[in-house]
Amino acid sequence: MSRGNLKALAAQEIRRRIFAGELRPGAKIDQEAVAEELGISKLPVREALITLDHEGVVEHIARRGAYVAELTRDDIRDQYRVFGLVSGLAAERAAKSLSSESLQALADLADRAESCVDPAEQERLNFEFHRRINHGSESRRLISILGILGKTVSHGFYEAHEDWPAKAREDHRRIVDALLERSGDRARMAVERHFADGAERAVSLLEAQGFWDRV
Repeated sequence: MSRGNLKALAAQEIRRRIFAGELRPGAKIDQEAVAEELGISKLPVREALITLDHEGVVEHIARRGAYVAELTRDDIRDQYRVFGLVSGLAAERAAKSLSSESLQALADLADRAESCVDPAEQERLNFEFHRRINHGSESRRLISILGILGKTVSHGFYEAHEDWPAKAREDHRRIVDALLERSGDRARMAVERHFADGAERAVSLLEAQGFWDRV
């Protein structure tokens, strides 16, 4: 695996631990422990922490090390909602540009997700669902921005939120219906609402895990 991929692996794992509530605001991140657990050297872990610092989820303190940033509830909401705003714009464009065949394939994908019970497969189908819409926008700039934003959202949403799969299926069906009707406005609003709801679920989960509790 290349160093870039190792850095991405480390960033994804640290990000997962933060948004899963395993690492709370103000907690020091043990670089050596992360490297050992992932079976990699410390260099890609250090590079990953620099990336996470730029994302605003990690804070470097001189001569002390890297710590989880003091994230607020609105920080979590903003992260998801910004993703939703750009995704909504892509959906608005896709409503006009997706071919009939692509729309049918998207509807078929939503059908597959409705009958799926495995969280990991649901996560994969969800990714593919949104990827097809994003690429359907035919906007290189939007696709590029969404690729960057997508890396900042923690994986494992379907495993962590027990009630999310049913809500996501409902949302996806609403999005598909808007796209089939070629309604850009409805598609954009449905996608924005989908991500806004995801933000509230993420906040609720972190609250339940005591993310903002002081120990």
